[in-house]
Amino acid sequence: MRMGHEVRLMPGQFVKAFNIRNKCDAADAKAIWLAVQQPCKAVAVKTEMQQAVLMMHRQREQLVKFRTMQINGLRGMLAEFGEVMGKGRTAMTTAIPSALASVEERLPKVLIDLLREQWVRIEKMDEEIAAIECRLREWKKEDKAVKMISEIPGVGLLTATAAVAMMGDPKAFRSGREFAAWVGLVPRQTGSGGKVNLHGISKRGDGYLRKMLIHGARAVLNRAKEPGAWVHQMKARRPSNVVVVALANKMARTIWAMLAHDRPYEKCYVSVRPA
Repeated sequence: MRMGHEVRLMPGQFVKAFNIRNKCDAADAKAIWLAVQQPCKAVAVKTEMQQAVLMMHRQREQLVKFRTMQINGLRGMLAEFGEVMGKGRTAMTTAIPSALASVEERLPKVLIDLLREQWVRIEKMDEEIAAIECRLREWKKEDKAVKMISEIPGVGLLTATAAVAMMGDPKAFRSGREFAAWVGLVPRQTGSGGKVNLHGISKRGDGYLRKMLIHGARAVLNRAKEPGAWVHQMKARRPSNVVVVALANKMARTIWAMLAHDRPYEKCYVSVRPA
């Protein structure tokens, strides 16, 4: 880009459609040459800071998964010796000291040391996850876009930083509807002969950002004192899970509109279609 070239990043699935026969360098080059001429959506070019933030999110997600595995494994081993604890991290944190003290009297010391080491490992992963969130919080203080979309109800630290980092340039999307479709929060369509059938959400795009938006929407529905008239109208005629996804879709559109037009969040703002 510094040398004056226009950079276009092509999705691999679009290029694969033009690689008809055996895969080789010549066939790949021809497929890329054909795909880049099609009217398909190119991937937005991200900055190095956005890529670094994405790596922090991936590392945090990996640590959370590994911590869950360790917690479930420790709970299962203690349950084999009669120490049953309640579900959830909070219940285990409360019961683990007494559980280890109870089995210490009747089990070999080698096994007790192993269980204590596993619990220490879980606590270390808590510290690593907290350190990553602290770095994300520091980036939030420096980045105007992250601070701006954090004002949206249901958009917290993780959702705001992930949205800005994954979106890249917001003007790469023509509308908020296109961004919501890129996240996978729109109905999947099938049809033939002029008849269109709508199904569940497509679940295309990045599942991590979609998960964060849906969790944020569910938090608004369960904890917000006044979620808004639009939410009340949706809840009156649609199931709860449909309302959650619809609110997540609306949050995605709001994020795009704020970043693309550089406008602050307005709670009572009503969009008007152009004439």
